[in-house]
Amino acid sequence: MSAMNEKDYYAILGVSKDADKKEIQKAFQQKARKLHPDVNKASDAEDRFKEVSEAYAVLSDDQKRARYDAMRSGNPFAGTGQTAPSSSPYGGGYSGYPGGWSPFGFPFDMAGAGRRRPASAYNPEEGANVVVEVTLNAEQARNGLKTAVKYRRYEPCSHCHGSGSVAAEHARTCPTCGGSGAIDVDMSSLFGMGRVQMVCPECGGSGKVVADPCPDCGGTGRTPVMSEAVIQFPAGTHDGDAVRLPGLGHAGTNGAAAGDLVGRAKVAAERLEGRARTGFYVVGFALPFLVLAALMGVFSIFALICIGAVVCGTAMVVSDGVLRRSSRWWRNGALVLANGAANSLFMALVLVWFVSCSQRAMLIPYGH
Repeated sequence: MSAMNEKDYYAILGVSKDADKKEIQKAFQQKARKLHPDVNKASDAEDRFKEVSEAYAVLSDDQKRARYDAMRSGNPFAGTGQTAPSSSPYGGGYSGYPGGWSPFGFPFDMAGAGRRRPASAYNPEEGANVVVEVTLNAEQARNGLKTAVKYRRYEPCSHCHGSGSVAAEHARTCPTCGGSGAIDVDMSSLFGMGRVQMVCPECGGSGKVVADPCPDCGGTGRTPVMSEAVIQFPAGTHDGDAVRLPGLGHAGTNGAAAGDLVGRAKVAAERLEGRARTGFYVVGFALPFLVLAALMGVFSIFALICIGAVVCGTAMVVSDGVLRRSSRWWRNGALVLANGAANSLFMALVLVWFVSCSQRAMLIPYGH
């Protein structure tokens, strides 16, 4: 059994084998605070801190934890999607580590441990925008529309007023990483990986933690709510136009500025959907072939096919009633047509060149 298998990470953190991620994170934070070399001056404190960090690095990640459990059970292939080798140690789809598959992945994907924001982390980030699509008919787009919309967003926590901390005015330095935002983990015992850095699981990489996390928002400074706002689209609104309401989007974390609410107009009369959109694309796709065939005097049969495609595409546009819509439709139609032409232009050039060369080759007498 390797050194990795001999280490009981559950016992090191003091949690059961059924412990969830919150229990594992809480256990690590408690032990890390006590064992950090800046706090604990015992001779073995640093080694124990590294061991605790190593245990957290494995157990906090679902895939690494599953592989670790499989290794300790005596079947290193359980839960990995691999099949055990039969005769060769590197056969049967198993490439062998460290060059190929590794029981823990390489190099442990340490950055993944800090992707979830810990509840105690102090990390002010501006809130994201909330985009709401509002459907307008032709008359509403022409005359304008004032409408109320409901949407989900984060708002500043009423208990801590958005700071994330109930009483303290300022955040404090993270006791686990000492403010660096990262901790060193010694992986020497795991296939000789040496020392690697991982994002601090207590502060999430910010180097600071909330002094006394609010029980209502968990220290983030915001809570999810259902909000309502009034959006007013001006007269002459077109499809895709946006109205921005500052500060009505998601609240920022730990008191940071909020994002905006963006109302985006969806005017069906100006949109190209279904047969009309397909028709414009077909016409655009056929045009480069048709133009090049006419210029080079080749593709007589193929030219007829291209003409048929143009006629068919035009019929699809007309039959969809697009000509009776708002005058704005032609812009979207031109974009779709240009997209189709761009997708076929290179193909048309290559095909015309190939046929032209073939025709010239046929005119050269045999043996010359």
